[in-house]
Amino acid sequence: MRLVVTGGAGFIGSHLSDAFLARGDDVTVVDDLSSGRPGRLDGRAELRVASVTDAAALAAAVEAARPELICHLAAQIDVRASVARPAADANANVIGTINVLEAARRVEARVIFCSTGGALYGRDAPIPSMEDVLPLPESAYGVAKYCAEQYVGLYNRLHQTSHSILRLANVYGPRQDPSGEAGVVPIFCGRVLGGGRPTIFGDGTQTRDYVYVADTVAAFLAAADLRRPGVWNVGTGTEVSVLELAQVIAEVTGRAVEPVFAPPRPGELQRSALAVDSAQRDLGWKATTGLADGVRAVCRWIGAGVPDRAGC
Repeated sequence: MRLVVTGGAGFIGSHLSDAFLARGDDVTVVDDLSSGRPGRLDGRAELRVASVTDAAALAAAVEAARPELICHLAAQIDVRASVARPAADANANVIGTINVLEAARRVEARVIFCSTGGALYGRDAPIPSMEDVLPLPESAYGVAKYCAEQYVGLYNRLHQTSHSILRLANVYGPRQDPSGEAGVVPIFCGRVLGGGRPTIFGDGTQTRDYVYVADTVAAFLAAADLRRPGVWNVGTGTEVSVLELAQVIAEVTGRAVEPVFAPPRPGELQRSALAVDSAQRDLGWKATTGLADGVRAVCRWIGAGVPDRAGC
């Protein structure tokens, strides 16, 4: 299969590109390299440097690749940045997605849209949250992703396409920047392994659903092979508090974790976990990596010097 992965030089995108290449597919990566790195890519993947917000450049890259499938992962992913700069967030996550849908329409490609489950459902959603819960996002990022989902659905109705949506929980694993602003698992692991103290925003009782990157990639492959529209959560269905995560990291590293507490950040939920019954039923998919095993892999990667081409 010929495919394009937008954001393919990023954390999740590079793992996904590797997985498609490993099964013999032809992969073109479209990435503006604002946060992605060419060093993460397998040499067999063709890299085209372009932003999804540049409709002409994106269209040219897609026309050249003539993909059957576009996995759209390019996004602005920082919740705090979305609250501070909502217009820029909407430009990347809404306009960028419309540009991808238009480029796909011209070459008759399917799209798998990488959405969010962790920021979509809202504070009053039942836990774990199912796909049919009305989204009431608490951040501009969640609103933009939900808006982009509506465009995906519109194109399916208007143009009889077969695009699908994966709503991801908190994905973690090797290649996720431990010095970045997002990704609590590598940030905490990096601080602890470096002898520092991780910062917990709030009291640490807030929960998230942590899903390992290799499991996330497997969900994309399953959705690619199913070849029909749908909306599926990708998570574990299990709530883990930040304090519990810190305890797991302490057990894996054998080091004491003494966090620093700071005020909670605006736009972030108190509780989040995703129901995954639909993905199990329709995609035959289920996360198989336990949190301790995933944290151990992240710690090994950090200990090896955070190489770009680390596996998962």
